[in-house]
Amino acid sequence: MRQSACLLAVLSWISLIPAQAQESVSEKDFLNEMPMVLSVSRLPQRLDETPGAVTLIDREMIRRSGARDVVDLLRLVPGFQTSTSFETGAPLASYHGGFDGYSARIQVLVDGRSVYSPYFFGGTGLGLQTVALQDIERIEVLRGSNSAAYGARAMLGVINIVTRHPLDTLGLQTTLTRGENGIQDSQARIGWGQAEASYRLTVDRRADSGLQGSNGHNQVNRVNFRADLSATPYDEVQLRLGGLSVESGKGYARKPDDPLRDLSFNSGYIQLDWRRILNEDSDLALSLSHTEEAYRDLFLIDLMPLFGVDESIKVDSGGRTRNDKVSLQHTFRQGEDWRFVWGGEFQREQVTSPPLYNTDTAFVTDFTRLFGNAEWRLAPRFVLNAGAMAENSSDSGNSFAPRLMLNWHVTSNQTLRAGVSRAYRPPSALEKYSHILFKVPGFPDTVTTHASGNVKSERVLAQELGYLGDFPDQGLQLDVRAFHEQFTGRVNRSKVSKTRPFDYLNNEDFLIRGLEYQLKWQPWSGTEWRLNQTWMNIASVNPATVLAAPKLTSALMLFQKLPGGLDLSVMYQNSGFMAPQGASADKKAAMTRTDLRLSAPLRFGANRGELSLVLQNLGSPYQDFAPDFRFQRRAFVMLQIEH
Repeated sequence: MRQSACLLAVLSWISLIPAQAQESVSEKDFLNEMPMVLSVSRLPQRLDETPGAVTLIDREMIRRSGARDVVDLLRLVPGFQTSTSFETGAPLASYHGGFDGYSARIQVLVDGRSVYSPYFFGGTGLGLQTVALQDIERIEVLRGSNSAAYGARAMLGVINIVTRHPLDTLGLQTTLTRGENGIQDSQARIGWGQAEASYRLTVDRRADSGLQGSNGHNQVNRVNFRADLSATPYDEVQLRLGGLSVESGKGYARKPDDPLRDLSFNSGYIQLDWRRILNEDSDLALSLSHTEEAYRDLFLIDLMPLFGVDESIKVDSGGRTRNDKVSLQHTFRQGEDWRFVWGGEFQREQVTSPPLYNTDTAFVTDFTRLFGNAEWRLAPRFVLNAGAMAENSSDSGNSFAPRLMLNWHVTSNQTLRAGVSRAYRPPSALEKYSHILFKVPGFPDTVTTHASGNVKSERVLAQELGYLGDFPDQGLQLDVRAFHEQFTGRVNRSKVSKTRPFDYLNNEDFLIRGLEYQLKWQPWSGTEWRLNQTWMNIASVNPATVLAAPKLTSALMLFQKLPGGLDLSVMYQNSGFMAPQGASADKKAAMTRTDLRLSAPLRFGANRGELSLVLQNLGSPYQDFAPDFRFQRRAFVMLQIEH
């Protein structure tokens, strides 16, 4: 703590140094138009008119952060908890509580396509690894429930990753990253074409040795292709396809029933989007996508320490999934005061895993959705958003998720927001149908988990008050959200009696209350300070739920341009006590982390690039995921060249 405080004091002094090339403040620095947000209500809206609190992570923020993946960016968003562990497949991010090891209560979209995995309990960790950071234009993070727009799984928020247009990535780009802890990242991209037809192909790898104390030897391989075509003056077509491969270590040397081993995950997708401009006030959009996943986790358990039998058994939790989706939506304006979006979706999820369900039969869940949102400018200073989604699940039946939000422009640059919404999360196939048993030689079959199928959807009633202030003359922006989230019927793995196997039951209700804010200050050109804080209280009879998120989390960031084109970034995060994902309530831990990045521009004739040095966690190692896992200091160098 003392080292971090001294560092921040020095950096405060550094921020007083003006950059040689930026001696005066320009209008562009402080008088930008209010950003547009695409994903909250499915309508393009100004940030101060969206029905919810939104954090925008733009391309410049991504570059200056020094992060190597999306999860490491999300830790700087108010209310988020993250883990860099690959123990459950990939690094995790959750909002308002890491209640499980799979982050199953937020929705993640990549260019509008859901990357929520139906495997295990459902989750988004692997989906957050879909694209390389260099291909991302911005990330829109809705902090709050959004089943009204995206249905099942958008229970506690939506992360929409928007990739760059191919026309913005023409030519060749290569990136190499090398450093401590086995960091070996590489990326290559080529973009070509023109306005009528443009294309991009990106191949990249992210690899390191994982957390200290873990069985870490992690590697993420990706390939992504995007084509944008203007078929006619009124038609736009986008084709995306790609693949993801994750190879990582898992398990614990001290746990005979969870030994050290390797796991692998592979997925592939194809997505086709078509948009037709009907007239100046109306357009139609069709989206088709198909995703396949394969998960492999196969190992042997030595029975001697467990049963005194000189045998070993094979344990397998692998399987496959398929996800197909078609969506059609119509957006239109009615006069000056009304805008609408409405449409429907059909989605089919298919999961096959004999080890988890004791059958070769595929479990299929069909979702049929009808959604709509109306934006009504009921007075010059008032905007009302009313939206809802009606959804039918072949497993869980019908549900209805409404939202009502009123935005009041108190002045031209200050907005108050108040609203209420209802959201839900239907149980996963594992929570509904799992039948896990072990065959031990000389013993009867042991059933560890047998789902009764009686589990229902989790629900949350969310109420919020918000404030958004934009003061360009002072270089200030402030976003505040107060929240009251009532959970009903949380699903837990439980036993009805000691003699029966585990089942999944809706046996917990709890309340989350608190306040979070994000402050951005640009005192002069070339200097930017950001401060985020979250106060949160979880009221539950379950100690693990209470500690699913810290009561107080703070993040302070400085971005400073220095003479000679140098660029300095410092990020400081302090989190109170919580039970990290993977740890029990009696293993609570706090964390403090300080990162530093220094970069310099490069130019070789017509080529340009950047060389940067990143130091992550300048302080002591902190607990991440399991009690024995530590995030230690990491230093690495990144070289990026554009041809």
